[in-house]
Amino acid sequence: MSAFQKKPPRNFCGLLLAASASVFASLALYLRIGPFPPHLSFDRWVVSSDPTVSRNVSLCPGYNLTSVKNFEHGLVANLVLAGKECHAYGTDYKHLVVEVAYETATRLRVNIRDAEESQFTIQNDVLGLPLRIPESLTHPPDLLFNYETSPFSFWITRRSDPQASPLFDTRVSSLPGTPIPPVIPDIPSTSLDGFPLVFEDRYLQLTSALPLDANVYGLGEVVASSGFRRDTGGGSGRGSVQTMWNRDSANPVDGNMYGSHPVYLEHRLHEHMTKPQSHGVYLHSAAASDILLLTPPSSQTSLIQYRMLGGTLDFYFFSGPSPSQVIEQYSEVVGKPAWQNAWAFGYQQCRWGYEDVSELRGIVRRMNESKIPLEVIWSDIDLYHAYRDFTTDPVRYPTEDIRSFISALASAANEQHYVPIVDAAIPVLTNKTDAYPPYETGKDLDVFIKNPDGTEHIGQVWPGYTVFPDWFSPKAQRWWTTLLSDWSSAGVLFSGIWLDMNEVSSFCDGSCGTGANLSNTSVPFYLPGHPNNLVIDYPEGYNVTRFGPSGNLTVNGTHTYDPSVRINGVGNNVTPGSGDKRHGTEPSYSVHNGNGPLSSLTIAANATHASGLGELDVHNLWGLMNSQATFKALLEIRRWKRPFIISRSTFAGSGTWAGHWLGDNFSRWESLRYSIQGVLQFQIFQIPFVGADTCGFIGNTDEELCNRWMTLSAYLPFFRNHNILSAIPQEPYVWDSVADASRDNIAVRYSLLPYWYTLFADASRHGTPPIKALFYEFPDEPELFAVDKQFMIGNALLVTPVLHPNVTTVQGHFPGIGIVIWRDFFTYERLLGSAQTQNLEVPLGKIGLHIRSGAAIVLHQEPGHTIASTRRSDLSLLVSLSPGADGVARGRLYLDDGESQPPTPHRDVEIFANGGRRGGKLRLVSEGTYVSQTKVQKVVILINDGHDGQKAGPAVQEVRVKGQTWDSWTWDGKLGKLVVESVGIDLNESTVDAIDWR
Repeated sequence: MSAFQKKPPRNFCGLLLAASASVFASLALYLRIGPFPPHLSFDRWVVSSDPTVSRNVSLCPGYNLTSVKNFEHGLVANLVLAGKECHAYGTDYKHLVVEVAYETATRLRVNIRDAEESQFTIQNDVLGLPLRIPESLTHPPDLLFNYETSPFSFWITRRSDPQASPLFDTRVSSLPGTPIPPVIPDIPSTSLDGFPLVFEDRYLQLTSALPLDANVYGLGEVVASSGFRRDTGGGSGRGSVQTMWNRDSANPVDGNMYGSHPVYLEHRLHEHMTKPQSHGVYLHSAAASDILLLTPPSSQTSLIQYRMLGGTLDFYFFSGPSPSQVIEQYSEVVGKPAWQNAWAFGYQQCRWGYEDVSELRGIVRRMNESKIPLEVIWSDIDLYHAYRDFTTDPVRYPTEDIRSFISALASAANEQHYVPIVDAAIPVLTNKTDAYPPYETGKDLDVFIKNPDGTEHIGQVWPGYTVFPDWFSPKAQRWWTTLLSDWSSAGVLFSGIWLDMNEVSSFCDGSCGTGANLSNTSVPFYLPGHPNNLVIDYPEGYNVTRFGPSGNLTVNGTHTYDPSVRINGVGNNVTPGSGDKRHGTEPSYSVHNGNGPLSSLTIAANATHASGLGELDVHNLWGLMNSQATFKALLEIRRWKRPFIISRSTFAGSGTWAGHWLGDNFSRWESLRYSIQGVLQFQIFQIPFVGADTCGFIGNTDEELCNRWMTLSAYLPFFRNHNILSAIPQEPYVWDSVADASRDNIAVRYSLLPYWYTLFADASRHGTPPIKALFYEFPDEPELFAVDKQFMIGNALLVTPVLHPNVTTVQGHFPGIGIVIWRDFFTYERLLGSAQTQNLEVPLGKIGLHIRSGAAIVLHQEPGHTIASTRRSDLSLLVSLSPGADGVARGRLYLDDGESQPPTPHRDVEIFANGGRRGGKLRLVSEGTYVSQTKVQKVVILINDGHDGQKAGPAVQEVRVKGQTWDSWTWDGKLGKLVVESVGIDLNESTVDAIDWR
């Protein structure tokens, strides 16, 4: 949940609340959101008044290369400032070093750093990097580093395509002429005075040319108004200002938010290219920064510009050339995703505001009575005593009651799980009679962040005034492990941990303990549900005045949707830094932080960490290190079972330790739509286990929205329903239609568990994204480059959800015309027609789901109430052959025990099929040491040999299983569907002749 804005003076608060016609105005009091314009607005952006800086990069001379040493796999060069220091926003470094390393055949590193090496760089124990120089390259590198000496600039090209435009090009001659007035007129800082290399202690700048209106993806975390494809300012776009400064903000449009990921993927398909190609660029820096994507007026070139408040220019370039390969290559630098427990793919339920343990029991009981599968119950901060971490409320959640509840969940009879929240802040003790060991032991061990004068840095969060763990402290890990272990031993027998508020979030600006009443444990705003902050907002179209607060789809037989009912869109709370000097922390260049000053609603930028590290340099790493410390603790506490962690704040490499939810969204249709681009973003960021708060968090949902959202989330990696305090209930059994949709689609999700599990094993082993944008699989179809209302699960399934109210049809893209046959996953009917886009009938509770020809998927035949029961059920195999009489299909299956931290016994099964109506064959190749207890009992083979579904064609005459004539089979000539039953294929052995037909 979000850090809420401080309560305004009481007289102003009353006037504002009295004037509010909807809950949106009252929500704005604490969520810092409101009815802002639909685009970026930086009216508060004010440059620093510091007289020692020029604020003019056109005065900066750049650098000249003075010497270079070439090595087998790269070079090292020295740069010297080419003229007088410009002091644009700091002190210029006179000497730089450029190190270039061809690290692999597909990865090139270009590191520009100060010769003194005094600038902050991310330590290897925070985010370990691969070896700087490899011993050998088995293939010549595809990426080539080219440079000019005076002024120094460089560009990256492909060895495999020397005639193509550079992938990254910092030459002034490749960039538009300057000066250029603000490219985005209402954002003054988008003026471009010049493109020299600037390297100062608190300001670095580097600019690269991009193709006009380039296809750029990534650079987040962000809810982008342009969608998954970033707005570079070409065509009808304005351009983008992406700020890297982690902050707690409820899903602002086009603003900085919980995570920072300075990596992008670019996809190119031009007339002169023989084939489409993607590449990636990662800036290995935690510095507060702006990354601008702009296209100056009349320019034939777009550009990307990095503006950083410190650090170094440490770039990694990835050659791809496919989108998935770029993402895989990025994983080799920042780390591959954590292995997920099999149970993590189950349905998970949470609410802020469960009253007590008896209500938790009631939720489980009602889910069981409704026959809706339930895997995990979560607890929000209502679990705590006085909002303190590692406690339970003695009245509502007595220790023995919560222990009994969790034990019952985990019992052999239920096989379910429990995940509690852990916030970032630790309350300060001021009363000597008060006992709170997490603070007392942390103070004794010296593990909290400090002010520059050595005193404790005091913030304000849910329990009142607080301190924050310093993950750079050498004793922090043991302290954190002990806290989690003691909490578990006391009765909170968690299966995983939910990390929240870890940007870090605070309710005050910077260090606010001086002169404050530290014994005051109240929060400085009204909680949702208070008479001055009632949660009365509903999705657009729902007329609460006419139909009451139930959120029902129909009332007395009348449909409650009213197209004339409109509400403001998701708030755009992006505002820039103001140059505020209250904490003496604001650099001269103000990044466009949505909260204004960098210290606003978080730790002061001049706070200090162990070894003298400054918060300004390491702020963006807190959530990553919080996840890392928690992962290590859980690995010890749960005896090498896979740690399950969901973290709100993330950075590059966070996926090695945790998954992510997309934060505090809204019960709005637009938030439903935005959730898809969020999931696609985090596949690039190597945090593939991701999902949204289903049915929406802020405000009240309604039956139709919740129905469609539960349906969509069943096909996304992380599936949790969660809503805000005092909102109407939105558990899936509340409405009959939502219960029906939930049962149906969770059953499909659980049947697909072997496929999901294999995809995530591929992510953890190879970095392959489980969820893909359509163009990843069809990179030569430009119509797909901006599609983010559909997605693919792996390379076999295409998902087409309904994302708007009051409709039962949806238009979808079906790529690969003439090459791919798409079949309805539920009916096996072929999608007919030659158009790439087609309309689908998708009634409420249903979703468009199609299987691609050439795919083979292993399924569970009888999905159960839990993941454990599902995993014990028999398997089936669905094969859709590619078109033609000699069609082929291929699939994979990964098997292990579902919970042990690798290395652990496992098994890989390769599935191959080929043939058509006149005959074909299925075979399996199995390798590994894990012994599967389940067998494949049913095989469905879909033959796509050119018939359009209207012609019967030749019929299958004979089926054999393992060389033996088989009787348990049926043939549907119209669908081209062969079903073979009771085959009993053992996955522990290779089977050359599993099935053949003629």
